[in-house]
Amino acid sequence: MVKNAAIVGLLFGALLAVPLAEHASAQTASTAADEAAIAEFNRKYVKAINDGDIDTLASLTTDGHMMIMSGGPPLTGKKALVDAMTRAFQTTQFDESWAPEETVVSGDLAYQRGTFIVIAKPKAGGAETRTTGNFLRIYRKIGGAWFMVRDSFNSQQPRNAQ
Repeated sequence: MVKNAAIVGLLFGALLAVPLAEHASAQTASTAADEAAIAEFNRKYVKAINDGDIDTLASLTTDGHMMIMSGGPPLTGKKALVDAMTRAFQTTQFDESWAPEETVVSGDLAYQRGTFIVIAKPKAGGAETRTTGNFLRIYRKIGGAWFMVRDSFNSQQPRNAQ
């Protein structure tokens, strides 16, 4: 009797493991597809910044977007971001790159952490500036497409001694 119970337990465990493994495999494939879609979104977003392409940047931004950075209040909403970037593009050429180190997807939300480099070149001439730092971004899937809804970043430049 004990031997039969052990066999039944093994069979039940094996039968239960198959759907769980299939679910985990499907979830991994879905997560990989979402991570690839977020990487493609990032590629388009950075290209728009580097090209000074405000129309593409606006199309990749939601009304609820918020950019949180050092030295001032957050830019809240698409209009605030577009206005700020329009002003920046008038005077500065950017060469920006992002290096994601971690992307985590959970349903229709995801976050990404990594580092960035921004080289800002004044269009009127003069010295360029180079800024390196860290970012943390939150993405939301809307209508099947991923959008960055929160963008927080800070510089790795040394803090002033106090």
